Parts: sequence; C-alpha cells; structure tokens
Amino acid sequence: MSLNSSAALQIARVLTDALPFIQRFTGKVIVIKYGGNAMVDDVLKNGFARDVVLMKLVGMKPVVVHGGGPQIGKLLQRIGKETQFVDGMRVTDRETMDVVEMVLGGLVNKEIVNLVNRHGGMAVGLTGKDGDLIRARKYHVVRKSPELAASEIIDLGHVGEVASIDTAIINMLVSGNFIPVIAPIGVGEDGRSYNINADLVASKLAESLRAEKLILLTNTAGVLGASGEVLTGLDVRHVEALIADGTIHGGMLPKVRAAVDAVHGGVAYAHIIDGRIEHAVLLEVLTSEGVGTLIARQKNL
Repeated sequence: MSLNSSAALQIARVLTDALPFIQRFTGKVIVIKYGGNAMVDDVLKNGFARDVVLMKLVGMKPVVVHGGGPQIGKLLQRIGKETQFVDGMRVTDRETMDVVEMVLGGLVNKEIVNLVNRHGGMAVGLTGKDGDLIRARKYHVVRKSPELAASEIIDLGHVGEVASIDTAIINMLVSGNFIPVIAPIGVGEDGRSYNINADLVASKLAESLRAEKLILLTNTAGVLGASGEVLTGLDVRHVEALIADGTIHGGMLPKVRAAVDAVHGGVAYAHIIDGRIEHAVLLEVLTSEGVGTLIARQKNL
C-alpha cells in the first residue's frame, strides 16, 4: 500500500530533521543505561533494540549497561531467600551474589544480546569481570545520628563501587562494529565479585570512554520541577541548586548525581529520560525536543 502525499512528506521531514543530529554524533560514543519498564515491556524492549541497532548503523557507537534488580528479586523469592535492603541497596551475601551473577551476567545480559542481534545488530555480552573491565572496591553505608558517639558503618556484603575501569575490551569491540552489553558486576583486589549500581557503572564508563553522551533510562518523565514540570537544558550549577532546595530528592538523587559526575568527568551531555516511551533513546538523540532532562556542564546547549 502506497503512502498518501501528506504522510510521505511527514516521514521525509522526520528523516531530514534527524540528519544534523546523525552528522553531529557519528563516530561518537553514547553510553546507555538500560533499565526500568523498558526492560520488561515487550514493545519497549523491541523498540530499544531497534534504536541501538539504528544508532550503530548510522555511525554512532552505542555501549549498553543494564540493571536487573526486579529479576534478581524474583529469583531470590522463588528459592526462598529473604532480601534485606539498606538505603535502597540490597544486602548481598555470598549466596545472593551467586544469584546476582547468574541473573545479571547470564539471563538478563544474554536476553538483551539476543534481542539486539535479532534486530540486525552484533551485540556482545560482558560483565565487569571480562577483560578486567571493572575493578571494584567494597562499599559501606555510613550512618550518622545524634544518638551515636561515632558513625555507624554498615557492611552490605558483596556490594561495591567502581575503583577503576579498563576500557581496552570495549574499545576493541566498538572498533570491530560490535555493540557491548555490560552487566554491572566488578571484581575486587580480593578476587571477589561485587554488585555495583548500574547508573554508577554507566557514569564511570562514560567518563572513561570520553563519551559524547550518557543516557539513563528511568520510569519517570525526567527531573521534575516544583510544579511537576519536566526540567531540561540544565547546567551543573542549576542542578546543584535544585538538590540544595529539595526539588530533586529521593530516588532521583542518585541518578542525578551519576549524571552530574559524568559531566564533571568530561562527558558532554547527560540525559535522564522516560524509558516508558517507545523509542525514547532515538527521540532523545535525534530530535531537538527529546523525552526527558538534559544536563550539561554549562548552559550553552
């Protein structure tokens, strides 16, 4: 069935409007943290895979970092393993870490790889243990309260933070026309595996790769203002002010901190976008309006 002239013209306009963005970001590394609804809804999953494949085909260099908290929780529940959280972080003993590695490095990672490959890409799945990609150090929660003479240090087990990143294996894959898909598991100096927050891994990886963009998919419209409006075109100073006055709070804080850290580390732009929208990544990269919040070091966007 042929298109009518109006529909054909609209498609042509969409394609030509995308051209300057394609030209601008060809050859640039774009790190995408994949999580939330976009990982569980079939329509969104397929849309994400197509977005990543198209980005690669037009010359961009997408690198995917994924989460998988809900999938870990479901398997732990199935085997009767109780889960404890401290400040939103899962306490991870050795048995739980085995499950984390199996789910993140196996089930979830290979599902994403398969999905991208089915849509015409060439994805390769990794954890931070492959190629000595992510060196981790143990993370402790430090709590301060007036009742305690000294700060309370809480051991979360196999929960880590990024100590260093060796991008050699990622550079090799990207230059070989592959799309790396990375599970956020690192290895410590003690040889133990550590589960690391995927937003933080994506942020540090974007810095290390000198990425043009860091894109964090969320289950919200982006960073919201006091009246519930989506804020975008923010610079770091404005973001810090929004944190200080409490506008940015709760679960959005760690994502914003990850975005700001990446920008401080040399990433040109960080985006916190609504992953509940089909083709959210393409809409953010290839249109001027976008579908979320853009953060840059200075307001010369």
